[in-house]
Amino acid sequence: MGKGTKPDRERRPESLALDPSHTFEEFVIGPGNRLAHAAALAVAESPGEAYNPLFLHGPPGLGKTHLLGAIVEYLRRNHPELEVHYTTAERFTTEFVGALQREGPEAFKARYRGLDALLIDDVQVLEGKQRTEEEFVHTFNTLHSAGKQIVLSSDRPPEALSKLAERLRDRFNWGLRVELEPPDLRTRIAVLWRIASGSGSELPDPRVLQEIATNVPENVRVLEGAMTRVMAIASLLSEPLTTPIVRRALGRGEPAAAAEAPTLAAIQDAVCAVNGLTKEELLSQRRSPKIARSRQLAMYMARELTGLSLAEIARGFDRDHTTVMHAIRSVKGRLEPGSETAETLHRVHVRLGTKPPDPDPSTETGHDPPSAGS
Repeated sequence: MGKGTKPDRERRPESLALDPSHTFEEFVIGPGNRLAHAAALAVAESPGEAYNPLFLHGPPGLGKTHLLGAIVEYLRRNHPELEVHYTTAERFTTEFVGALQREGPEAFKARYRGLDALLIDDVQVLEGKQRTEEEFVHTFNTLHSAGKQIVLSSDRPPEALSKLAERLRDRFNWGLRVELEPPDLRTRIAVLWRIASGSGSELPDPRVLQEIATNVPENVRVLEGAMTRVMAIASLLSEPLTTPIVRRALGRGEPAAAAEAPTLAAIQDAVCAVNGLTKEELLSQRRSPKIARSRQLAMYMARELTGLSLAEIARGFDRDHTTVMHAIRSVKGRLEPGSETAETLHRVHVRLGTKPPDPDPSTETGHDPPSAGS
């Protein structure tokens, strides 16, 4: 990619500060993020030539921001001559509105359209902001036609950003779009092993890391927070990291306060959020594997968590009760410990604040430290 015309340094848009840990070397690779990592690395090595735009999507906490930061860090270290700008859609909007009020749109255009690489996190924030969307379309067109690299992230795929202008959603599909999925058990253990290795403390028994990973499957950020709590409790009590310390830190084994049962609508919303679907897709007649399995899981959880009859659940999905019965049998048949269905069920329970089924840690012993991807 050729070097772009640099904006005046005093008027250059200010990039987000990078987290020092957001590098390719520190990114733990697993089945759910392997493709995203490979695509991000390809973009960093050949900006404007590999995949343009690169659109990463998935629920919060799965590594999208880490990969954007890693691309920026790589480009600045290996291609210091390039003008690289990293921001969020919220900051892009704020800067655009401020430019309109202070100096007019031309100055804003000059700052952004001379970039060599533009990376924007959380583009779903642009939904409903018509004037900012319009400016972003023009910025996108200018950079893309000049062969400049664009990398975007969102908590949903382009087609689920229903409030965005269609032409903008269409542009998000011009290059490569990659979904990041929640980390499996082995990847979660690898993340914890990396945290423990960098803490300067004695490495814990692998069974301790497995105990944490088994009970905190939601996302990497939640996992890191759980590890921080466990290490803090152990330090305050001057005790080594053990399974009882983990259970104390994470509140396991303590009687939970009685909670109101979630509604059918809340269950549907939680399943959609975890699986990256819209409510319309879940309730539609579409039968793609992802939608069909999500629908079955929502029916199963409605039966388990609410007092609704099969007929009442069926009406909530515009189906008949035999469909609900089939869904319940199907989900039960896929609930082997460690299976994708079991992990998804756990994540939905976490989102709802309900008690997940007790996991069976015997399925993966984790006695050897897993290899963490680079």
